Amino acid sequence: MMNSKRNKIFNDPVYGMVTIPHGLLLELIDHPYFQRLRRIRQMGLSPYVYPGALHTRFHHALGALHLMQEAIETLRSKDVAISNAEAEAVSAAILLHDIGHGPFSHALEHTLIDRHHEDMSMHFMEALNRQLEGRLDLALKIFKDEYPKQFLHQLVSGQLDMDRMDYLNRDSFFTGVSEGVIGYDRIIKMLDVHDGRLVVEEKGIYSIEKFLIARRLMYWQVYLHKTGVAAEQMLIHALRRARKLASEGVELEAPKHLRWFLYLPAGAAVDDAELLSHFAQLDDNDVTAAIKYWSEATDKALSRLSIGLLDRRLFRLEWHTPELPIERVERYKQAALQYFGADIDPDDFIFTGKASNQAYDSNKEQIGILFKDGRVLDIAQCSEVPLYTQAVTKFFICYPKELSNLV
Repeated sequence: MMNSKRNKIFNDPVYGMVTIPHGLLLELIDHPYFQRLRRIRQMGLSPYVYPGALHTRFHHALGALHLMQEAIETLRSKDVAISNAEAEAVSAAILLHDIGHGPFSHALEHTLIDRHHEDMSMHFMEALNRQLEGRLDLALKIFKDEYPKQFLHQLVSGQLDMDRMDYLNRDSFFTGVSEGVIGYDRIIKMLDVHDGRLVVEEKGIYSIEKFLIARRLMYWQVYLHKTGVAAEQMLIHALRRARKLASEGVELEAPKHLRWFLYLPAGAAVDDAELLSHFAQLDDNDVTAAIKYWSEATDKALSRLSIGLLDRRLFRLEWHTPELPIERVERYKQAALQYFGADIDPDDFIFTGKASNQAYDSNKEQIGILFKDGRVLDIAQCSEVPLYTQAVTKFFICYPKELSNLV
């Protein structure tokens, strides 16, 4: 970053030169809680598929902040009343929206810690607010959707929030998947507020259609790519196996703060401040180091999963619709017992699950299109192309490639 008297400037590979004003936002960025995001990859294990996808949550948060500043400027130009305090608060809210993410995206959620990343983000924001003596009060109200101007919350968390605008654009840039490119700049210029809610001007309808289609394509082509999902499942099950061994008193080598989570008794009451103090020290490096240690473990499952992640000897994942019959899954489990030995738990080698994607769900929140005559219609009512409003669910089975010839 380069200094100036009034702001900080950084060169973003997606947007070019981006400025951050001195004050609250810069204080938040400089805080260790936020700096931790430099060590959390945005796309988790996707680099196994797309080697360039090494950008971080830090990149993404700054990008979302930049788009929020663009959106505020656009809305103000259309006589939408946004005070300086509200502008700063909604900018702080989008800056901190992902601060609760743990290592490798969602892999730790409900594995080592039974908390969603949004809950952890709230804990971080409340802790920061105490340290800043209440200067995040308004940002928290906006983040929780407890502020009267609902459109401000929609800019942080909604169908057209700045989070989605940035991650679709940024992830397509770093993966090289051009299907995810969206006209974020045009969409932002078309934003307006009607009856207190965020809407899009009629002439922006085609950009919204492309945005929704791009989101659907990115999910199945990138975020739910079978190789990336296989790697994530292997990491989840490696952590689960390590947690089980730890609960049995087996000594495992692991970095200090990751070890605290591993050996935390199931169902133990933990003070939020203590939880946050350990979580705030966790990043991708801790998990990567543990995987290196565990690749030499004597436990068959833990070592096989860890070696697979370390050396990219990934399991095979197959998507199926409908779900595979139980009898066929059992054949894979029997093959695992035959190949790895009767002393293993086949559930440590054979994984099943499902994933769903819905490009647009008007039941949760509609994208309103504002027409010149003052009418506001849901995008689904005025679009001429399929918006894939139905949820698509696919089922997977994931297993070691060595078993392919045994089933």
